[in-house]
Amino acid sequence: MPQHFDAIVVGAGGVGSAAAYYLAKQKQRVLLLEQFELNHQNGSSYGNSRVIRYTYDNTIYIDLMRAAYPLWFALQDEAEEQLYVKTGGLDFGFPDVDTFQALKTSMDAAQLDYEYLDREEIQQRYSQFNLEEGMAGLFHAESGLLRASRCVLAHARLAQSRGAALLDKTPVVTITPSENGAVVATEKETFSCDRLILTTGSWAKALLAKQGIHLPLKIMPCQLGFYQPSSAGDFVPGKFPVFFAHMNGDYGEMPYGIPHEDPSVGVKITTFYGWDTVDSPEEVDYTPSEVWTERIREFAKDYIPGAAGPLLSTRRCLYTLTPNKDFIIDRHPNYPHVVIGSGFSGHGFKFTTLLGKMLADIAVEGSTPHDTSLFKLSRFERAPAYV
Repeated sequence: MPQHFDAIVVGAGGVGSAAAYYLAKQKQRVLLLEQFELNHQNGSSYGNSRVIRYTYDNTIYIDLMRAAYPLWFALQDEAEEQLYVKTGGLDFGFPDVDTFQALKTSMDAAQLDYEYLDREEIQQRYSQFNLEEGMAGLFHAESGLLRASRCVLAHARLAQSRGAALLDKTPVVTITPSENGAVVATEKETFSCDRLILTTGSWAKALLAKQGIHLPLKIMPCQLGFYQPSSAGDFVPGKFPVFFAHMNGDYGEMPYGIPHEDPSVGVKITTFYGWDTVDSPEEVDYTPSEVWTERIREFAKDYIPGAAGPLLSTRRCLYTLTPNKDFIIDRHPNYPHVVIGSGFSGHGFKFTTLLGKMLADIAVEGSTPHDTSLFKLSRFERAPAYV
């Protein structure tokens, strides 16, 4: 007989590790499975930092962040390590740009407390920026960075401390849902469970297709660049904010950056979107592009000249995109005890502790109090032909 669990989570990245943690908090007997080693570099959740912010062009996401921040504070208290570092956050660009206007409208509608800064005010506060005449900014003090790998490891460690089992380097071969549960077969063992959560990142499309759920997901290998600033002290949290540049052109879509905590790591600068996409992880070329790193350096030379120093390191990180870049949080239409979290589209990490709780609540209680209207499977034009 297969070893039985109350719940199995497949995929131990940012969301999966959080789901296992919250299931364990609900006293579920949990198994967390990961095909690679825990905290691997093949997917979306590895690294020193990710942006955390309330600032979104949709009030649903702002409301979700209002729920996520307290969970991060509670997690770092339990983990007894700092996971969130407050830096402040600046969105800058020309005020007539669509994304700038949409962000301001959304923050006003959500009654989010922020500052509107003109070019001179920005450069008085942060002399590191060299902005064009007419540019302005939206500043929010609570933006910051999350220590990404530490967040994944904290969720996993605390889940295990509450009794969860974790098997990494354990690829799943088949998943067989039934009316009352599911059977999950790995290369070496088979397990059964009452409820199943699938958080498999860029591997979701192929896995869900085997369940008859055909999703229009694309994989975008985003390249991260880490640059040595001319003065390391000018680009640490407290001196330099996380930033988003509202532009879409030669540098890609929405360049953004994160201050460094360690001079040997450097300032992180990349672009939100703008790379070619592929259909499966097997097609991903993880080889960094020198052309891209120089293009981003040109962006820094123009707008943040002190951060345009030598490239310290670069690597590729996978985005799993839905067509409209909204998440997927839903139950399998035929098997409601199978819950799916996917398509986090390059902006999901800041939500991971909340998303894990939402998935755990849906799996155990059948619902979540949070608004998931944007995240339904039914929104996709090609309705899945379920088996």
